This record gives sequence, structure tokens and C-alpha cells, in this order.
Amino acid sequence: MTLAQLQTITNDLLLRSISGSRAQDLHSATSDTDIRGIFVLPARELYGLNYIPQLANESNDEVYYEVGRFIELLSKNNPNIIELLSTPEECVLFRHPLMDKIKPADFLSKLCRDTFAGYAASQIKKAKGLNKKIHKPVEVKRKSILDFCYVIAGNGSMPLKKWLERHGYTQEDCGLTQVDHFRDVYLLFHQHQISEGNYLKGIASGATANDVQLSSIPLNVPHLAIMNFNKDGYSMYCREYLEYWEWVEKRNDARYQNTMTHGKNYDAKNMMHTFRLLSMAEEIALEHKVNVQRKDRDFLLQIKKGAFEYDDLMKMVDEKMEKMDDIYNRSGLPDTPDLNKAEEILVTIRSEFYKHQV
Repeated sequence: MTLAQLQTITNDLLLRSISGSRAQDLHSATSDTDIRGIFVLPARELYGLNYIPQLANESNDEVYYEVGRFIELLSKNNPNIIELLSTPEECVLFRHPLMDKIKPADFLSKLCRDTFAGYAASQIKKAKGLNKKIHKPVEVKRKSILDFCYVIAGNGSMPLKKWLERHGYTQEDCGLTQVDHFRDVYLLFHQHQISEGNYLKGIASGATANDVQLSSIPLNVPHLAIMNFNKDGYSMYCREYLEYWEWVEKRNDARYQNTMTHGKNYDAKNMMHTFRLLSMAEEIALEHKVNVQRKDRDFLLQIKKGAFEYDDLMKMVDEKMEKMDDIYNRSGLPDTPDLNKAEEILVTIRSEFYKHQV
């Protein structure tokens, strides 16, 4: 079984449809056309060693699920799979009569509260992360551990770099010994205190060092300062530095430029889908059906255009999330789909498709 086969013939197909923003009626002139489908693996391949659960092209805008995988994900109330099952008729390109055996009502459950609203929560997390990245960009030049070191000065502290500059010292001519029972606290010495023949190692081995280093100090040499290395702060900085510049490298530049153009400092498309998912979660609980084509299209497109302030949108999100549990508790939906029924549906489809009894 190959993707090319599914794209050119319908022998193994149950469903092929337009999906994503075009099915939701949220697309623009430049939107991609996503294709999603369901297929039945030929019996020989199903019974053999090479079960194929899914086929997709490189850009992942055309994806087909083997019917067993589809029913499995449907039983978990996966949002993308539930949407595929409820694709509007005008977006269906091919539909096998056996698809009539898979009804949304047999699978919708209270799990949708966690899957749809949970997916929305992950979108919110992304939106918050983007908001933070825009407001707190990380400089290209990476800080060193010396930027996270401080010495005691009077009744307070002073950055190590400033202390070194004030005394005309370089870090390479200094040395450290650890103070027992004090985490990341060191005694600091300078080469001029040490007799000839003994050389201090420096505070750091180089600009890319991830920790300070210790030197051997003769007895009775007094320390010049007490230094603390904020190792936790340095570790957090390294993580944020890596995350930020990986994001810069991988970000969708068109979407980023759109974010900067509307000037609200959030990914408007990301936020639009957050509200779409939350509204769909509400509708499933209240109406017991999936509305792929959006009745709230105008509101969602306003979000996509950046018509709202970030804080106002987050307030609306919080309000929706707060009432979600109550809506689902009163929904009358089962806690989870009936897995025995799901298996019966799958066995029936395979049996009829292969034209023999299992």
C-alpha cells in the first residue's frame, strides 16, 4: 500500500475529503488545501507483518488513516479524527457506503472535554510562549557563567565582572576554593597572592564553560572576596536561550510577520484555533454533535485579523474553561466511548469490505 495508490484509485478507500480551514470555512485565498482520508489495508497486508496505520506526504497536508487506526483514535475522541468523521458534505471527495456504519453519536463522550479543551489549552500555552518571546527577546550574544557570579560587597552584593574591573583583575588570573556547607559559594583569590611556581586556573575554563573551576590555594593565603555562582539562574538562561533561537530558526515567518503587522504580539491564527476548539467542546456537550463548519466564523476571523487585545482574549478563554466542567457534567454523554461497540463496527467494516466473515 502506498500514498500514490490512494491518491489515484479508490479501491481501498473509505473516505477522502477536504479538511482543515477550508472545511471549517475559515480559509483565506492563500490557505493550503488539506486532504484527509480513511482506507482499508488490503487483507494480505493486514494479515501479514507490514501493518500500515497511516500514510502521508512530506508536508503532512495529505494524510490517510487505516480504518483500524481511525477507529482507535476515534475511540480516544481525538479532535482531528472526530472532525474528519463529521466533514461537511460539500467537502467530501469520495465516500464509501460502509462509512454509514461509523456514526459520531456512537463515539462522542465526556473525553471530548479533555481532548478538545486540552488541545485548546496547548494552543494557549503556545500563544503565551510566543507572547513572552516577542516581549522578551534573547540577545544573539550568549552570556557566560561570569554573568551569573556575584561577590559580597559591604552589606550587599556586586556583579563579579564589575568587581574584577574595579580591581583591575582578569578572571584568568583568579582562583576559587569551595566553601563547605554553602551551595555554590566560593572563596576568591588572585595570582598576585600566590608565590612563583603556582598558577591559578581562573574562575572559568573559557567562554563556553558551564561551571566554575577550582584551584589549589596554599594554606594561610587570605581570600579577597566571597563569590556566589547562581547556577540555577544560569541553567534557566541556557534553556531559554536555546528555546528562543530554535524558535527563531523554525518559526513560520509569514505567520510571525502577520503577528507583528497586527501589532497585538500573539499568533492570531493560533488564538483563533484556541477559540474554535473551545467552542466545539461546548457544542459537543450541549448539542451532542460536531459542527466543523463554523457558525461563529465572523468572530473567529476577527481574532485571526488581530482585532482583539491579548489580555482580553485570555480573559474570554478563562471564562470558557471555568464553565467547561459544569457543561460536561450536565451533558448526558457517556464517560467514554463503548469500546465493544467500536470493535464490532471495525470488524463489520473489514468483513464486508473483504467480502468474507471473520
